[in-house]
Amino acid sequence: MEKPATIIGPQSPQALTWTISVANLTVVDKVPPEMLHLVDTYWYQFPPLETKWHAALATTIGVLALIAIVGNGCVILIFSSTKGLRTPSNLMVINLAFADFMMMFTMAPPLIINSYHETWVFGPLMCEVYGMFGSLSGCVSIWSMTMIAFDRYNVIVKGLSAKPLTYVGSVMRILFVWVNSLVWTLAPMFGWNRYVPEGNMSACGTDYLSKDWLSVSYIYAYSVFVYWLPLTLIIYCYSYILKAVSAHERNMREQAKKMNVESLRSSDASKQSAEIKLAKVALVTITLWFMAWTPYLVINYAGIFDSSPISPLQTIWGSVFAKANAVYNPIVYGISHPKYRAALYKRFPSLALRKDNSTDQTSVASCATAADQCET
Repeated sequence: MEKPATIIGPQSPQALTWTISVANLTVVDKVPPEMLHLVDTYWYQFPPLETKWHAALATTIGVLALIAIVGNGCVILIFSSTKGLRTPSNLMVINLAFADFMMMFTMAPPLIINSYHETWVFGPLMCEVYGMFGSLSGCVSIWSMTMIAFDRYNVIVKGLSAKPLTYVGSVMRILFVWVNSLVWTLAPMFGWNRYVPEGNMSACGTDYLSKDWLSVSYIYAYSVFVYWLPLTLIIYCYSYILKAVSAHERNMREQAKKMNVESLRSSDASKQSAEIKLAKVALVTITLWFMAWTPYLVINYAGIFDSSPISPLQTIWGSVFAKANAVYNPIVYGISHPKYRAALYKRFPSLALRKDNSTDQTSVASCATAADQCET
């Protein structure tokens, strides 16, 4: 008696298996078997990313890494080797540059290699290490910027009543930044959340898709202490700095009016007042910080709140925006510093394409009422 033929209907298990294995390729298909336990089932619904997106990611990260490594390397070299720049305040600028240098030096090469293979190829352990180093360098960068803002607040707002920052004080702040960052970034390696492949499968980061309490509570706590708190402190510091500088400028104008002179400044080449210049510095600092870290926060919140679908392509650009911060910082905290530019031109004369006549004015934007005391 012949065995009846198996009819594969639209709802049969055989049809489902055939559809998944043949018709619906997913972004997870190229992931090595030893990595599959780290991949959330959420990503199985997405088709593979086109090769052009992997190429675009590798190219973008490669360019950003080159600029960031050169830029932050110059900041570290110039600030460390120039006697006039080796101040307690500038130790925190060096620490910021080192964190950004470390971010691109450790993150870019693996990401470029994985983009070529279109999946993570270094195994589960390196995925955890990669995620930890990325989180660590980002956290150190964020808190270093916060400490720099607090130092400027201390010098400009408190003025002569402020306790001068010493080398010991600066080192203690840097130590706090690193210990605090290590606590938050090592936690996922010991069970509070975990590091898993991102949606593009070529990078690793925190797990924002698991709904267990350990995973969700970590995202909550991490976002508060590594995003909202630093952002609040930075806005607070620069708000009071602007208020102090505005009051100082107003007093200067009133005093000049009483003396029947146009300005008390020895040089008034710039038409802009000090508070306008400083407002621009503060606005640029806060805006770039917000642009760099907010997309990644939104992705994390979308994952734990199920507020909107997350695609593998979105995870690419969230990561790119965060890493781009390593490019902004040498410009905001290094090149905008008059003494740094002078030392840089002295070390590399070919960069001095024109005489820098804006040193005095830029120093006002940097430190306003206490230009000689504030070096950052």
